[in-house]
Amino acid sequence: MTEITTLSQFLKTANTQFQVYDMGRRVQHIDMVAFHQIEELNSAYPSPIQGHAQFAIVFWDASQQHYIWFIKLPLDERGLLSPAPRTQFIKMIIEALGRDPTQALTEQQQEQLANHPFNFKPSQEKLAVFNALVRKQLGGKASPQYEFAYQYLSGQHPTENWQSIGLQGIADVCVRANELDHQTHLTNGFNNWAIEVQIAVCQCLEHLNIDEALAKTILAKLVTAEDKDKSYFLRALASHPKLSQQAIAQLNDTDALSADMLITIAARNWSALKDEQTLTIYLEALAKQPQHFFNQIFADIVAIPLIRTQLLAQLRNPNRSTELATAIGGLFKVTKG
Repeated sequence: MTEITTLSQFLKTANTQFQVYDMGRRVQHIDMVAFHQIEELNSAYPSPIQGHAQFAIVFWDASQQHYIWFIKLPLDERGLLSPAPRTQFIKMIIEALGRDPTQALTEQQQEQLANHPFNFKPSQEKLAVFNALVRKQLGGKASPQYEFAYQYLSGQHPTENWQSIGLQGIADVCVRANELDHQTHLTNGFNNWAIEVQIAVCQCLEHLNIDEALAKTILAKLVTAEDKDKSYFLRALASHPKLSQQAIAQLNDTDALSADMLITIAARNWSALKDEQTLTIYLEALAKQPQHFFNQIFADIVAIPLIRTQLLAQLRNPNRSTELATAIGGLFKVTKG
């Protein structure tokens, strides 16, 4: 029998259908061609977190019973999946399940699969967006929380009733923004909601490609928001690099690029750093932080394929400030050490 070396091979051999989601920096559906490229080690994983790829795999058989695996696999220095752990995971699954991942499991098998070293648990916000995306993509109904969330966001309940709204319902509305009148309510109603709801909406929108009018509303809110809330509004602009760049420039002008903001940009708004001017602003602000923080964040973002080349070029940029040159020197000391 042919040796199974990829998850796709295993799931196809088991006669299941499946969909894959990136659960790394942002929750995103991954199309099959892109996933095969990553699995075959022909493409780097696009959004690494601490040297790992994070996937959710949803699969089902003829019975239409759905199963989910959350898998965290290590990457090599080029950002490709490390082959040995990937093979180890597949062997472990085959040992536990045989060739049928949809078979009924004993308690011992369930425990074995739940506690394997490649398992991870996404945050509550990521889970809400993931559930909403899966329900929509597979043609399912939104969650029971959806109706009240829609009513609140469309102004049918008093602002102070926000505590009755569930995060899953908010995620359902955000994911279905292009249906019915959802987009209009999200854009026009945004400033009328309780701040807690605005933040929860932003925690969902940071994973989605959002309408430009809504993004501009959020950018305006970012400018006037309290410092402790600004990062939520910045994250919600993740799908709009140009508006993210404007936000970063504005934060820089008001000396508000704090350590938390720098982490936020690295985690969600990294595509804005493709712009050279924004990258310079970012690195200069990063250089004002303690050396260990600079090293940690630089190591994190230099692993992102989209901006790796620009970051490496900055290491030799003759126009950088003395402060940034010193921080980069400190980085080299650690790498050489």
